[in-house]
Amino acid sequence: MKIKDHFLSQEIFEIKETETEGVFKTSPIPSNISKYYESEDYISHHQDSGSLKEKLYKFLQSFNLQYKKTILIDRIKKNSKVLDYGCGAGEFVKYIENDFQTLGFEPDADARKAAQNKLSKAKILDDIQLIKDESLDAITLWHVFEHVENQSEMLSTFHSKLKEKGLLIIAVPNPTSYDAKHYREFWAAYDVPRHIFHFSKKGMENLIAKNHNWKMRKIKPLILDSYYISMLSEKYKKSPLLWLKAIIYGTISNVKALFSDEYSSLIYIIEKK
Repeated sequence: MKIKDHFLSQEIFEIKETETEGVFKTSPIPSNISKYYESEDYISHHQDSGSLKEKLYKFLQSFNLQYKKTILIDRIKKNSKVLDYGCGAGEFVKYIENDFQTLGFEPDADARKAAQNKLSKAKILDDIQLIKDESLDAITLWHVFEHVENQSEMLSTFHSKLKEKGLLIIAVPNPTSYDAKHYREFWAAYDVPRHIFHFSKKGMENLIAKNHNWKMRKIKPLILDSYYISMLSEKYKKSPLLWLKAIIYGTISNVKALFSDEYSSLIYIIEKK
């Protein structure tokens, strides 16, 4: 499938299935990939621009932060050591820093500075190797793993940093969801070329099954993502009444997923063997 970078460059990229069934990769990957993030509208840095899109993002984010925190609280003890990998401007780190021993990793200097300025306890690192091996109880990646090109290397690093039976929690968009199939090349969660990889539910299960160091423990939905992604997709289509259509198609996607488990975004809770 050929996909346009609707967000920034308007360039065309292709999505091809990899040797792992259900895992797809953007092609080609630009050598200067950092320039494709260079926009004041790039939401992961969470600057307070006051735009309508950002206000919606923040509204949905407040619910998602509590949901994500609950996933941790249900599975690890209070004051356990947690790393949020690719933490952006540190919203999740800030949200959990009073409940856990919390660290963030963020390679972007501006986002890292913004994160550290809002934290009272947690630290933001620029090198994951500063963390001792077998010292973490959980590592979270909230819509980050799709940006990582060296997957095998990073999975190995995560494995070395986690304690025995430590948790790796990965949330990624699902290209086999109803909203992805409905919007096709306009589906905002393709987000090429920033999203290097695209994981169907089956694809992520296959990826983890191939790596004998991990065990899939649970898959949970991010229910609100379908609405935000549908809104951006309608915007890319230049649709009238985009808010109404986003609510309609986001709801249809979630209702269908009640029977198929193919939600717009999925959270994979993976245990270190």
